[in-house]
Amino acid sequence: MSTAFQIQSTLTENGTLEVALEDVGIPTPADHEVVVRVEASPINPSDLGVLFGPADISEAETRGTGTDTVLSAPVAPALMKRFKARVGQALTVGNEGAGVVVAAGKSDEAQALMGKTVGLFGGAMYAQYRAIPAMMCLPLAEGTTAKEGASCFVNPLTSLGMVETMKMEGHKALVHTAAASNLGQMLNKICMADGVDLVNIVRKQEQVDILKALGAKYICNSSDESFMADLTDALHETGATIAFDATGGGRLADQILTAMELAAQRTPSEYSIYGSTTHKQVYLYGGLDVSPTTLSRGYGMAWGVGGWLLPLFLAKIGMEKGNELRGRVARELKTTFASHYTQEVSLAEMLQADIAKQYNLKTTGEKYLLCPQKGL
Repeated sequence: MSTAFQIQSTLTENGTLEVALEDVGIPTPADHEVVVRVEASPINPSDLGVLFGPADISEAETRGTGTDTVLSAPVAPALMKRFKARVGQALTVGNEGAGVVVAAGKSDEAQALMGKTVGLFGGAMYAQYRAIPAMMCLPLAEGTTAKEGASCFVNPLTSLGMVETMKMEGHKALVHTAAASNLGQMLNKICMADGVDLVNIVRKQEQVDILKALGAKYICNSSDESFMADLTDALHETGATIAFDATGGGRLADQILTAMELAAQRTPSEYSIYGSTTHKQVYLYGGLDVSPTTLSRGYGMAWGVGGWLLPLFLAKIGMEKGNELRGRVARELKTTFASHYTQEVSLAEMLQADIAKQYNLKTTGEKYLLCPQKGL
């Protein structure tokens, strides 16, 4: 068996999270599978939930070097009961990535991918090699590198899925928070191309500047004193009644629903103690704020707050529509769906405590790319 390393994350009974490199060997493909030499995989917020779970990464430490590198971090005793099912399990990490197909099973579908650079979606991408069904690969266009294709699933399909959800549920415009992120920039490009009004919510002036440079029309800075008035004006002008919130916790969802109700009330209608009849929907799709979600419920009765997850959305729309969306991603990978990274790390570097503390901040505008073939 040839050496091939993979990142695994384990919560121990004594309340310590340990992230280490395990030699799992190069897999052999089944008939319908291919083996991909993974060359690039993004570190997304959704990956960090599995990688670090409930651990306090601000207290993380690293021991060992090279393939013996181990990152450890404490877990508060109060959280251990909640995560009891995870104790002792070595979890693999990494939702997406890209690389070159180096082995293929007997099926025609698998053989057709031999030697090609492909994007991947299916977990366990923080590894040097990954066996995966051929149908879960996205062949990249000639001249497209693995680094350019590493983020071709999660952010592109999430941003497309938001617009599709808006249409499916009968809304005509949408709201997005943490809007200057890579995903937010993709969403702006989609909406501008498709003629959809988008209200962007950010929290810093430099994030406002990023979106203005893209051509975004509606940008509301939550740090401004005029935020609620600005948001209400934008919602009234666009008619946006559906929002996708990346923060999850705190009062932002409540503020959005409140502003939606205030915007709806600007259209004259018969008074009702139950508020406007316009349904207002906020989907929480991220957890940048881990505090409880606070709702004041001062927006009548026609509203909803729920979760939104990409795999569930893809299952809902079916394979034909999913393939249509994937096709658009492939065509526009270097334009609409281009991702930008601020730092590249190796498998061992990813387990260095000082580096882990940085990418775990999930700072808007800072995105890390794991290169599994680097430096081992």
